[in-house]
Amino acid sequence: MTLPERIWYYLFRFICGLIFLFLIVPIIVIVPLSFNSVPFFTFTPEMLSFDPDGYSLRWYTDFFTNLNWRGAVNNSFIIAIFSTLIATSLGTLAALGLSRRNIPFRTLLMAILISPMIVPLIISACGMFFFYSRVQLQGTHVGVILAHAALGTPFVVITVTATLVGFDRSLIRAAHSLGADGVTTFFKIIVPLILPGVISGALFAFITSFDEVVVILFVGSFEQRTIPWQMFSGIREHISPTILAAATLLVLVSVALLTTVELLRRRSERLRGVQT
Repeated sequence: MTLPERIWYYLFRFICGLIFLFLIVPIIVIVPLSFNSVPFFTFTPEMLSFDPDGYSLRWYTDFFTNLNWRGAVNNSFIIAIFSTLIATSLGTLAALGLSRRNIPFRTLLMAILISPMIVPLIISACGMFFFYSRVQLQGTHVGVILAHAALGTPFVVITVTATLVGFDRSLIRAAHSLGADGVTTFFKIIVPLILPGVISGALFAFITSFDEVVVILFVGSFEQRTIPWQMFSGIREHISPTILAAATLLVLVSVALLTTVELLRRRSERLRGVQT
């Protein structure tokens, strides 16, 4: 490489490193604070000197033993699981339908399906609040599940649609020529090939529901209080480092799910013969 190319090579990586630090440092800071032995959101002298007495698991113990936090964890998993199942089913069917080139108004339909990702979340939350209030679903688990399913469906549509881009439709014709009906072709040919994309979309939908706080504040009630809602309420009503412990656990869950998504993406590319 020439000297300017070499300079740009290292400068580009330095800039990327600065951007990465800018994004990740605020998240990393909360991790040691969640082990604080005192009820403060600051680094104590004992923590800075790495004194074992300055660290404690008391806030993690409170997270797993406090009834309010335990109820929030249960609600978060119940709502996220059921909304993910609905979003995955609807998003996969929509992506399969839109993958056909003879579908009229295909672009318009795709824009409508992914609109929950584009419209500001506060606007979606207000619309859902007025709609669910009229149909008696506001403040119910069903209403919250349907609302989160609407937010998660676009992620499934996008990931499954991306998987279908390299899908070889001659396999479907070959299956039909060998006597397989539509149902058999779907479960034996289509599903195994698009499964990585479906699972990736489902994981994104799960993360969206698990971390969502704006819509739940409008559509839910105290009985549907989730972990993000409990954290938001804790900041306003009773500040406790338990919030930092919950945030740390949410970060770990998100990292684990996103790592799974990346592994599935690579597997999907290998199945489609894409070189990485």
